[in-house]
Amino acid sequence: MKLFSEKVRIVLSALMLILLAFWLSGVIELYTLLSITVFLVMGLLSLSLAFIWGYGGILCFGQAAFFGLGAYTYAICAINWGDSTWAVVMAILLPTLFSLLLGYVIFYGGVSDVYLGAITLAVSLVLFNWVNSTSGSEYHIGEALLGGFNGIPSVPTLNMPFQPDAILSPEAIFMVTAGALALCYALLKFVLLSRFGKTVVAIRENEQRAGLLGYNVPAHKLVTFAIGAAIAGLAGCLYVNWGAFVSPGVFSISQSAQIIIWVIVGGRGTLIGPVISCVLLQWMVTRLGAQQTVDVNLVLGVILAVFVLLIPGGILPTLQRLVRRKRLTTSTPSRTQVTEVKQ
Repeated sequence: MKLFSEKVRIVLSALMLILLAFWLSGVIELYTLLSITVFLVMGLLSLSLAFIWGYGGILCFGQAAFFGLGAYTYAICAINWGDSTWAVVMAILLPTLFSLLLGYVIFYGGVSDVYLGAITLAVSLVLFNWVNSTSGSEYHIGEALLGGFNGIPSVPTLNMPFQPDAILSPEAIFMVTAGALALCYALLKFVLLSRFGKTVVAIRENEQRAGLLGYNVPAHKLVTFAIGAAIAGLAGCLYVNWGAFVSPGVFSISQSAQIIIWVIVGGRGTLIGPVISCVLLQWMVTRLGAQQTVDVNLVLGVILAVFVLLIPGGILPTLQRLVRRKRLTTSTPSRTQVTEVKQ
C-alpha cells in the first residue's frame, strides 16, 4: 500500500509540473519563456548526474561528453534528414551506446572511482579538442558541416513526429522540455523504487558486500551509467532546439564543472534538489552576467567552497533534516511537561 501511494505521488508530481508549464506558456513573455526553457534543459542535465552520482555512487567528471554527443548527434541528423523525429531518437541512442562501451571498459576492467573520474574527464577533453579542430570544409557528415569552434548554426528545430513542415513554436518546445523533465524525473523515481534501484543504492553503500551477496556489481553500475548518459543526451538534444545552434563548448570543462556544482549544492541522494539548485544558479549567473563588477566564475567558486565546507549535504537534504528535527522537538514532551503530568 505504501509503495502504491508513493507511485501515485510521483505521477501527481509529474502532472503538476506539466500543468504548471502549460499555464506558464500562456502568461509570460517570450524572452522569459526562452530563459526558463534553457534552465529546464540544464535541470534535466543535472538530473542525469544526480542519479548516477547521488544514487549510483558513480562520480562522472565527464557528463558533458554525453550532453555534447546528444547535441551534435541531433544537429547532424536533423540537417541531413530534415526531420527531427529520428534525430531525437539518435540523440538519445548514440550517447547511450557510447556510455555502454566506455562503461564496460571501466566497470568490468575494475577501474577505481578516482580513475573513473579522470577517464570520463579525459573523454570530454578529447571530444572538445577534436570537434574544435574541425573548421575546414572537409569536416562534414553528409550535408552537416561540423564548423569547428564556430559550431553548427541554423539547426532545424523540433517538428511534429514525421511532419517536417509542422515546426514547433517556442511555447511548444518549452512544453516539450518541461514534459521531458517531468517524465525523466518520474521514471527515475520508479527505477529507484524497483528491485534494481534498491540494489544500485546498496552497491553505493557497500560495493564489496553487495558483490559477496551475489549481485552483479559491474552490470548494475553499467546500466546506471547508461541511464544517466541517455538523459544527458536528451538534454543535449533539447539544448540545440533552444538556440538552433551547437558549438564545442558543450564538451568543455566548465560545463562539466557546473553540473557537479549543481549536484553538490542541491544535495546528493536527491533528484529534485540538483534540479532546483541548477535553476537557481542559472538564474543567478544570468543576472550577474548583466554587470561587469563581479566575476561569475568567482561567485560560483565561492558558492562551491561554502557548500563543501559548511553545508556538505546540500540544500534539500539539510532542509529536510532541519524539518525532521523540528518535528521531533515539537512532538517530544519536555521534561517540565512530563513532571507536571506525573504530579
